[in-house]
Amino acid sequence: MNGFTIFMICFVVIGLPVILGIGSEMFKRWLTHKEKMAEALNAQTAEKAAQYAAHTERLEQRVRVLERIVTDSGMGVSEEIERLRDERTNPPLN
Repeated sequence: MNGFTIFMICFVVIGLPVILGIGSEMFKRWLTHKEKMAEALNAQTAEKAAQYAAHTERLEQRVRVLERIVTDSGMGVSEEIERLRDERTNPPLN
């Protein structure tokens, strides 16, 4: 046997398992890190969604109050809204 053959046998018997063992540990750590990052991103996304939902609810409440104010003010405001709506759908011919 020559030196290259001995080197290749040693590499296959000793080096390759060591390299694969270290590589698999590195892959496991990387995968664990990616899972933790995904969990953090999911938590952050859920928190933002809850904030947006609360903000939307507040806006809806404000719109309800404004609608109540407008409709309770009498027919003058209602007629004005209808007039503006008509102008938007049928613009004047100039």
